[in-house]
Amino acid sequence: MAAGTAGARRATGRALVGWFALPATAVLLVFFCYPLITIVWRSFSDPTLGFGNYLSLLHDGTSVRVLWRTLYTAMLVAVCTLVIAYPYAYAMTRMGPRGRGIMTLLVLLPFWTSLMARNFAWYLLEQRGGVVEKLLAAIGINGVELLGSVAGVAVAMVQVMLPYMVLPLYSSMNSIDRRLLDAATSLGAPWPRAFRKVYLPLSLPGVLSGFSLVFIMSLGFYITPSLLGSPQQALVSQVIGIRVNNLLDFGGAGALGAVLLVVTLLVLALVNRLARPAAALSQAVDRA
Repeated sequence: MAAGTAGARRATGRALVGWFALPATAVLLVFFCYPLITIVWRSFSDPTLGFGNYLSLLHDGTSVRVLWRTLYTAMLVAVCTLVIAYPYAYAMTRMGPRGRGIMTLLVLLPFWTSLMARNFAWYLLEQRGGVVEKLLAAIGINGVELLGSVAGVAVAMVQVMLPYMVLPLYSSMNSIDRRLLDAATSLGAPWPRAFRKVYLPLSLPGVLSGFSLVFIMSLGFYITPSLLGSPQQALVSQVIGIRVNNLLDFGGAGALGAVLLVVTLLVLALVNRLARPAAALSQAVDRA
């Protein structure tokens, strides 16, 4: 009797969960899945049915260069963000509650400012005769032009993406037992080696999570490259916008977007494969 009552309760709970998930599922189907399916279909059917749009991407040369430039820029942003965010997140785990709160506030501060305002601020900083050029000239580096270049776009994107790297890293690092480093150093390992052999592998889940998040989000940036970049250094999102708004080439734009989606899925699959050993290591440490 009790088993039957428990089974009925579990069935009722699953039914309630299904009803609660229904609005979100409907929104995803209407505003994400349907447009995505439409875009992919038009990439095969507009103007004629077949792989013509994808073949043209391979043969025109420009689309391939733009895709590689986008991948390079996203990788550059992810690597630079990781280099900056890793020591910052580590310092957050070593601070007291007050210091950690201040550091968290500094990380979240960009979220309180409009993305457009931040991009215009970077525009003023990177323009010829701006603050960045004057600072570089003061230390003997002359002739650096950031505005209109991939480097200038990457600098602004790093500032935007930094919170998305710091927060996953901090979440992962905060769960690492500090006594493991103390145990390694007490057994004779120098602190840098103990950090590299013990702490770094345990923080890999946060590294992979933040890296994949920043990389994938950077692939679709539009406003920042449009304001700080140039037509000669355009990224995929800008080319898609030109194909849709100026050329009315919906099929070609859909094909380029589909290729970018496939690249994103491949990156996620790779990260998932790399994350399995790191997750298994963390679980083994937790059980020990």
